[in-house]
Amino acid sequence: MNPHRVRRIVPVIPTASMADIAFLLIIFFMLTTTFSPEKTTVELPQSEIRTEVPKDAAIIAITEEGIIRFTDGERPSFALGTAAELGPLTREVVRWLPDKEFVIKADRMVRYELIDAVLEQLRLNGAKRVGLLTERKTGGGV
Repeated sequence: MNPHRVRRIVPVIPTASMADIAFLLIIFFMLTTTFSPEKTTVELPQSEIRTEVPKDAAIIAITEEGIIRFTDGERPSFALGTAAELGPLTREVVRWLPDKEFVIKADRMVRYELIDAVLEQLRLNGAKRVGLLTERKTGGGV
């Protein structure tokens, strides 16, 4: 054997830790991503005053065509046939969470009679915190 023989060192990239990093990134994005259970698109009325809606609020969406959709804030929304169907759903939510906020997300062209029927069902079935979703009014003047 030659005593002056140089042994070559081969560079190695440790790939085992890359899998750990990938899984940590996946977990991070899964935990930080928020999903909205109510995705009905409506043209909201405008208002001067606007407050934030809690993320877990129950949402009643009413489209321009008068279709009512409901979500308790946890599960995806689903369509209702009439405003009267909202009663038992409201009662069930209020039974478990008495201070749950209900938000009405109605298109600006919806007839007031339908909004009134929804408000009446909420009132009759124990909803204490009810809000109307609006857009902030832009521009000046009256």
